[in-house]
Amino acid sequence: MKRQFTPQRLDVQAFADDAATLDGRTGLQALARLAAEAQGGAGDRQVQWSARGELRNAGHVQPAVWMHLEASCFIPMTCQRCLEPLEVALRVDRAFRFVADETTAAALDDEVEEDLLAISRSFDLLELLEDELLMELPAVPRHDVCPAPVKLSVQDAHYEEAVPDNPFARLKALKREGG
Repeated sequence: MKRQFTPQRLDVQAFADDAATLDGRTGLQALARLAAEAQGGAGDRQVQWSARGELRNAGHVQPAVWMHLEASCFIPMTCQRCLEPLEVALRVDRAFRFVADETTAAALDDEVEEDLLAISRSFDLLELLEDELLMELPAVPRHDVCPAPVKLSVQDAHYEEAVPDNPFARLKALKREGG
């Protein structure tokens, strides 16, 4: 009988032992931290994802437990150049190696290139998915080419009047008067 796995309480070792796969669609609103970044609202947007477990060196005394995660979605943001709405495509395609505990992961982190996580019998795959998508968000979202010309100058006739006097210019004038 094939084991059933749930993304919120995933037994990572069993998932890899079975070389199992999980896939699905999760509403953006279910990923609260990511939904908070959606400036046009999460609405009924979906995150498409899949995960695959794998044992590497299966004949070894301690085979390596791996998980491959793929996800994609579109999130509404605001272009920081033209301030118009922008659809940002997020895509994750990463592999993770699982180790015995957090201490082992921290100790090996500088020595290996792969991403290390502590193995768990109740691993929250959706939390990892959300973390990975958050890291894919652009620091400064902007269009490749903005839909409208971007205004790059200020055109205010009263700007010079509104600028206060420069305090250093006042000091310089005082120095001339006194000296």
